Amino acid sequence: MLATTTGDALDVVLAIFLVVVGLALAYAFWRLGTLLAQLRRTVRNTEREMLPVLNKTGGTIDRVNLQLDKVDQMTDSAVNAVSAIDKAIRAITAVVTAPVQALAGIATAIRHGISSLLTHRDPELAVQTAKDAAARRMADLQEELDDAGQRRRR
Repeated sequence: MLATTTGDALDVVLAIFLVVVGLALAYAFWRLGTLLAQLRRTVRNTEREMLPVLNKTGGTIDRVNLQLDKVDQMTDSAVNAVSAIDKAIRAITAVVTAPVQALAGIATAIRHGISSLLTHRDPELAVQTAKDAAARRMADLQEELDDAGQRRRR
């Protein structure tokens, strides 16, 4: 009875091998099941803890957006105020510039006219010199104002 053939011995070895492989697979599946159960608990706990955080974050973002809308309105108001001030200053400058130019022209005309009259003793030449000097002074002043305006715009 103990006398077995090689085929019988291989059948016994194969049976033992299959039992060992089956036990190894069973152990691996059991470990995999344990791992999946832990993973399921981890996901559930993460959901439970993260959903309130996400809800709070959404609320915070909504409040930040409301504040940004207010800041946008404030900057628009500031830009409008600066534009209005700029227009007012330009209007005042335009109103003040003409009389200042005229006064500068008159002062220059008087100075040059008197100087010419004292030097040449010719009233017509003195008047012409005064007019020329006044025109030059007013043109120079206008050029200076234009240059200043261009530098300010840069």
